[in-house]
Amino acid sequence: MVAYLGRRAHIWMSVLPVDPVKENYVRKVKNCIFSIAFPTPFKSRVRLVAVSKEVLEDILDLDLSVSETDAFIQLVSGEKIVFGSIPLTHRYGGHQFGIWADQLGDGRAHLIGIYRNRQGEKWELQLKGSGKTPYSRNGDGRAVLRSSVREFLCSEAMHYLGIPTSRAASLVVSDDEVWRDQFYNGNIVKERGAVVLRVAKSWFRIGSLEILAHYGELDLLRSLLDFIIQEHFPSVNVQEPNRYVDFFSIVVSETAQLIALWMSVGFAHGVCNTDNFSLLSITIDYGPFGFMEAYNPDFVPNTSDDERRYKIGNQANIGMFNLNKLLQALNPLLDRGQKHLAAQILEGYPVLYYTRFTELFKAKLGLLGERKGDGDLIAFLLHLMEKTEADFTMTFRQLSEITQSQLQELNIPQQFWALKMISKHQLFPAWVSQYLLRLKSNMNDSDSERRKRMTTVNPRYVLKNWMAESAVQKAERNDFSEVHLLQQILQHPFQKHSAAEKAGYSSPTPSWAEGLRVSCSS
Repeated sequence: MVAYLGRRAHIWMSVLPVDPVKENYVRKVKNCIFSIAFPTPFKSRVRLVAVSKEVLEDILDLDLSVSETDAFIQLVSGEKIVFGSIPLTHRYGGHQFGIWADQLGDGRAHLIGIYRNRQGEKWELQLKGSGKTPYSRNGDGRAVLRSSVREFLCSEAMHYLGIPTSRAASLVVSDDEVWRDQFYNGNIVKERGAVVLRVAKSWFRIGSLEILAHYGELDLLRSLLDFIIQEHFPSVNVQEPNRYVDFFSIVVSETAQLIALWMSVGFAHGVCNTDNFSLLSITIDYGPFGFMEAYNPDFVPNTSDDERRYKIGNQANIGMFNLNKLLQALNPLLDRGQKHLAAQILEGYPVLYYTRFTELFKAKLGLLGERKGDGDLIAFLLHLMEKTEADFTMTFRQLSEITQSQLQELNIPQQFWALKMISKHQLFPAWVSQYLLRLKSNMNDSDSERRKRMTTVNPRYVLKNWMAESAVQKAERNDFSEVHLLQQILQHPFQKHSAAEKAGYSSPTPSWAEGLRVSCSS
């Protein structure tokens, strides 16, 4: 692994230009994809507080015992890099809250290597919170424990929900002081610096291409696109004249799929800027995200989003906006016919999204086959959930556990508290009648089979903000027990777990957490 980390960096640098300026200071960077920048070690003691056994063993081919060594902690904290490797920071731009923000880039992240594992998969290893880079703008290059715990837990939770995502290998915390104004209200507080080792097949994002098109660096744009296609899009022939259109078609389709998957678990990313949208259509850059509790299409987890641009019900539209910005970046490389073809592909995005959304929600309701009115049945339930402020996750989970006879009698046991909330709505009996009638049309199905099927797609546990906050509060007192508990529970989100039940993870949101807020400050 060590030798490969270094070797791959040199191969990349021979293909993708690197900033000739080697000094690490904030500046406008041109005509390159990466800048060389070394992580800045913490000054204080560093502790490894969480590690993903699965990432270490299944992705990085490492035995868990390696995480107990000084060499591992030095690597994942940024104190030392692998001999022969060259740490890189990526130059990209982006549209933030709909407005072109010019150069952004890895302001506190370092790509420390690329690893090909036993399965032949290539994974890029990136430290987040590891110090200043040429792209740090006004930042200090650090990440705080609060946001690092959230990213570590959510990266892994999303993977086990079956949603494409970057992964988190480790979390280290220091005693270095990091000052943050969490809610941008002038209340600056001292927090502790932390670093997450993140891994992904690629960290290239829409903004990676936007910055090159914006500055007219078209040869570089072509080189980067060809590299991305060759490395990550095996179904696209890099020699094919229409390769950029074929590439765009895949990104459009997979972005629609990703956002539909987010919606199926009630996940709001929080900051859907083009610099946070992966070209591989995986979930990256976990910041002020939130899993919706009471169903509300206007749910906004990020208190920094004053205009509610990134509310959960607008994510599909934002996907279209971001894909349009991707197409604008590709346009200088397309001829007239290709531009027309790509525009038609983009026009097909809403249908792709709605089709996948409907498929996922039909599965959540246990519906088999195609029936007219399935979309209306889904919309009817969501309407009742909105009106009664029913819990999104637990409504679908409890529909997976309740029997048809209990539903038919409108006899909702107290344990199904989310369904009991909806049952107070006067139209609930009408929805139940339509639902039971639709279930009768399932071919070769039984009630036990329906429930079994539904419990494999409707999680009992997701990382609600109050759960993450509870773990963070303890972590800030050097108690990482709830971080470890959540890590364990969220690896099996569809299975009932006694420790999770005891902790209240499938219960209504506790009263102390009702005004809980998160922001972009991290």
